[in-house]
Amino acid sequence: MKYMLLMQFSEKTADFPPITEWTQDEVRAHIAFMSDTNTKLSEAGELVTAEGLAGPDQARIVRAGVDGSAVVTEGPFPETKEFLAGYWIVDCDSAERAVELAAYVSTAPGPGGKPLNMPIEVRQVMAGPPEEM
Repeated sequence: MKYMLLMQFSEKTADFPPITEWTQDEVRAHIAFMSDTNTKLSEAGELVTAEGLAGPDQARIVRAGVDGSAVVTEGPFPETKEFLAGYWIVDCDSAERAVELAAYVSTAPGPGGKPLNMPIEVRQVMAGPPEEM
């Protein structure tokens, strides 16, 4: 089964400064951990895809206009307290394994090498509508 692991940043749950305030060595260690994690998941046959995302300051909100054309809002947006920092899609044998993987990626190092313990949301990727539909 496939699961999406969502790395969400929240000022409410983070007890560390934003990555823009980390030293270059701390950023490099964090990125190396993510790269090593992706390699391990790939070698285990569990990685479908993984991506880090640009910050909310680069986001665009798109809605369909009355005629169906794109209406784009490019900010500035009100300061956000939460945002999606990145994600993995994994293909593993059980929900328990997906939770285990989420716990592991939550230990990514931050300032001073201390594990971030960032919350990772685990959601099953649906193959189709629920059977009761």
